[in-house]
Amino acid sequence: MPEDSHRNADLPDDVRAELLLREMTLEEKCGQLSSVFPWALVQADGSAATGAEETLRHPPGHIAALYLDDPAQQARLIGRLQRQFVTRTRLGVPALVHGEAVNGLLAGGHMIFPTPTGLAATWSPELVEEMTDLIRRQMRRVGVLQALSPVLDVAFDPRWGRVHETYGEDPYLTAAFGVAFTRGLQGEDLREGVIATAKHFLGYALGAGGVNQSAYEGGARRTRDLFAYPFEAAIRLAGLRSVMNAYGDVDGVPAGVSHEVLTRLLREILGFDGFVSSDYATLEQVVTRQKAASGPGEVARLAITAGMDVELPTPYAYGDVLAEQVQLGNVNVQDVDVCVRRVLKAKFELGLFENPYPAERIDLTAAATDGKALSERLARRSVVLVENDGILPLASRTPYGALNVAVIGPHAQPANLQFPAYTYPAWREASLRMMEGEVGTMVGAERPQLAWLKELVPHVDPETFVRDRYGARGLAEEIAEFARCVRSEQGSGLTRPLGADTLERAVAAARESDVVVLALGGASMWFNGERTEGEGSDSADISLPAAQTALAEAVAATGKPIVAVLVQGRAYALPEVIKNASAIVVAAYGGPFGTKAIADVLFGATNPSGKLPYGIPRHSGQIPVYHHQHAGTGFRNPLPPDTDHHYLDMEATPLYPFGHGLSYTGFTLGDLSADAEVDTGGAAEISVTVRNDGPVDGATVVQLYVRVDAFGVTRPAQQLAGFCRVDLPQNESRRVTFTVAAAQLGHTGLARDFTVEPAAVEFFVGLNSDDRCLTGSFTLTGDARVLTSADRSFLSEAEIDLVQGGMSPGHE
Repeated sequence: MPEDSHRNADLPDDVRAELLLREMTLEEKCGQLSSVFPWALVQADGSAATGAEETLRHPPGHIAALYLDDPAQQARLIGRLQRQFVTRTRLGVPALVHGEAVNGLLAGGHMIFPTPTGLAATWSPELVEEMTDLIRRQMRRVGVLQALSPVLDVAFDPRWGRVHETYGEDPYLTAAFGVAFTRGLQGEDLREGVIATAKHFLGYALGAGGVNQSAYEGGARRTRDLFAYPFEAAIRLAGLRSVMNAYGDVDGVPAGVSHEVLTRLLREILGFDGFVSSDYATLEQVVTRQKAASGPGEVARLAITAGMDVELPTPYAYGDVLAEQVQLGNVNVQDVDVCVRRVLKAKFELGLFENPYPAERIDLTAAATDGKALSERLARRSVVLVENDGILPLASRTPYGALNVAVIGPHAQPANLQFPAYTYPAWREASLRMMEGEVGTMVGAERPQLAWLKELVPHVDPETFVRDRYGARGLAEEIAEFARCVRSEQGSGLTRPLGADTLERAVAAARESDVVVLALGGASMWFNGERTEGEGSDSADISLPAAQTALAEAVAATGKPIVAVLVQGRAYALPEVIKNASAIVVAAYGGPFGTKAIADVLFGATNPSGKLPYGIPRHSGQIPVYHHQHAGTGFRNPLPPDTDHHYLDMEATPLYPFGHGLSYTGFTLGDLSADAEVDTGGAAEISVTVRNDGPVDGATVVQLYVRVDAFGVTRPAQQLAGFCRVDLPQNESRRVTFTVAAAQLGHTGLARDFTVEPAAVEFFVGLNSDDRCLTGSFTLTGDARVLTSADRSFLSEAEIDLVQGGMSPGHE
């Protein structure tokens, strides 16, 4: 093999990319920046599709989502696809196949994990890195080498239906999980890894009115310091290789064609050097929805000069349209070359040229169960106990197994509601409904998909599917493992009453019980069915639906003790009947073990340790009510004289704050020590002792919050600056030490530079964002430092040491 050939694996990846680029025609280059669906090339049986030869004339660089029940069949079809690229095209460039993986590979035969707000509630990013390390191996096995995940949107408007895909309201927590997700997925060597694609850049979760795809309006400081923070952390700490744009406008320009967003901010300021993938149909929407271009050619010019590298899922403005724009002199071919280099380099980094084909054999049984223990562990950790008057755990009320329990509500019996949008069962259900003509297509889907899927995705009832394939069970069934007698009634729909007879049966079941578990909450589905959340499923009113409130009030009238279980992916404003319950448990969509995790917490088989990744408001009118509001803003505003609360009719604080979560044991914090003075080039150490002085073993999350004063700029009243989950046996203590680099405390200053400057820093350590248990301060001294992105620090370090002897008095 010639030494100067792109086939020479000894050459650096960027050199190989440049050599291959020189061999490409204009049309081949533009093809590398486009994608097609698999049915454009193969039929369901793996044979070549009609029109495949024409598609391969200028071969696309990417293949869009290929989701099937059977991973072995998925691997075979991807192998057939790659063989066409390798053997039937002039240069034999393999395609990059992408898929979704926010909480498990979106494909049949693989384990599913809790939805991301559930993952965030664990405050255990190390387990998410373990999760994505598994997903990496699963994706490599079937030949899907780009994941359109993680979601790094900072979500503090619960009206938006996609909150459950995020890690919640805090940029630091989101960054911690985003870094862990990316590290696990991409691995130490990308030749054994999968490309992570962080989305949606930028401000997507704060669209106007909470409506999906709407414009984001935010100043440069908020954009850089808050919404870009998780992306920048993943770029700098985990080597993030791909980013996906937001659909909305940023400062009046659609993000997908914004040079300011995709080049100036993402590449020049944040230091990103991977490739940008368009969200599905972005460029078409710039023309048809946002009216910012007149047609495909014009939006192609805007996108390629902005820094959009790849158009997904099918060519609208790239491919042949982009090539024509170059030939007409409207686009400089050098702009095309820049994007193609990035794509080719990624393919070389992945080892696609040396190993383009998936695994030849897949053990279906092993594939289906791989990650089972981890999924269950994450589900257990994700359950949050937010209120408890002592009724929980239920096993403590009567001899084990002697309790009569009524499980009532729309979450009492079904298992499939634990599988939200962006899990395979939800995708499968939406696809079946499309095939039956009940709903329109999802964004980016094509009608030919329906005929293709009819052969590959047989009709199975969604509830039957999750029970048979994942072993999922309903909450009442799981509670029956602990209680002597369980009566279960639906009582109401998620959003609609089901009639007087249904309601009366629920009330009758409550009367016959010792305690009532009200199984309420939401549902996330993909553009179909009765739902309260999901993509394109936003809400003006975030209150618990009226039908469920009416059910709760009817049950409460029996006088039986009530434990409210709220299954949800985002915050709901709760009615008084729920606020007055004896206990409240919040659980995200937990996947196969979601209901088991809830039952284990209710009966004490698991001591709850979850912490809310978002605050829960008192009323819909409060939103957004995130904890890191700026000083002097919202509920961080000082109260006027002789005033009890900010609103005339209620307090402005959240009902339950970010980071809140109770346990069946008690924890005390004490023995605070901290540096008094830190140079702007140094780091502060802050140490506390946490003790379990309650009746049982347990775990909690020690949380560090800081407030940094600034010259001429208003900064957040508090910011999460570190956290540490600590497992503690009864009567034992641990010493937790946070090391916070001064470079973590920087901000965009008056001169628009990112700066860490001399300042007073106040901090507190507690067990939630309003728990000012231990307070202190230190001073940043020395010269102000202007930081590049490479100079920044993003995540503090936390160390845990065993403590011998007692502890000074603290806080419980």
